[in-house]
Amino acid sequence: MSRVIVITSGKGGVGKTSVTLGIGRGLSAMGYKTLLIDTDMGLNNLDVLMNVEDKIVFDISDVADARCRPRQALVEDPDCENLMILPSVRGYRKNEVSGQMLRAIINSLQVFDYTLIDCPAGIELGFHRAVSAASEALVVTTPHISAVKDAGKVIGILGTYKIDARLIVNRVRGDMVLDGEMASPDDIRQALGIPLCGIIPENDEINALSANGEKPKSGGNGSKAFSLLCHNIVYGTSDMYDYTAGYKGIFGGIKRALKKHL
Repeated sequence: MSRVIVITSGKGGVGKTSVTLGIGRGLSAMGYKTLLIDTDMGLNNLDVLMNVEDKIVFDISDVADARCRPRQALVEDPDCENLMILPSVRGYRKNEVSGQMLRAIINSLQVFDYTLIDCPAGIELGFHRAVSAASEALVVTTPHISAVKDAGKVIGILGTYKIDARLIVNRVRGDMVLDGEMASPDDIRQALGIPLCGIIPENDEINALSANGEKPKSGGNGSKAFSLLCHNIVYGTSDMYDYTAGYKGIFGGIKRALKKHL
């Protein structure tokens, strides 16, 4: 049976959609059949990051209105063999797909090992629609205080749905954490009161993923971070990416000092 995980955040702009894509590609690389569902009915762009926008024939509203079968609306990721997307609506038909219909669509696509729901930011109707269809949640935040505060509100609402939630801290800068200029992922975990599932560093690889969907280079820091995150999702482990590794010792101190003056 497919594990259905909603990936959500309180604040927009924290990298939730790029994290969703990174996890989807990581799980597919591990051999798991993975489905991404874009439920942002107003500002959807997961298909753009995947570079499949021009391949869409049907979308989730066509499935809901029985204009096509669920499998007909799926689009393959051109870079990953086991990854597919069910695109969000084209145009502005924000309330057309109900939570009940979303659950029915997911139940009809049980061939996938993992179903990842890319949830709209905020806590309005789209959020509740996405959350109601999931059995697990990953909450994405950055170390910025406004993002952490909004993530806390989301976690509180997830509790009313009785959904187990875990935390992903995105855009972590090891140099700033070591210099006391940024909250550490562990500080954020303690403040929010849910288990930490993954740490994604701020670097050029991850920025490229956010900007244009480019896959992190194999063996690079971005690839390592997503690999550990996906391993934690699958096996329930808590192996975290060492975001401070390049900033320790004498040479790490020099590197931190140089970054401050660039």
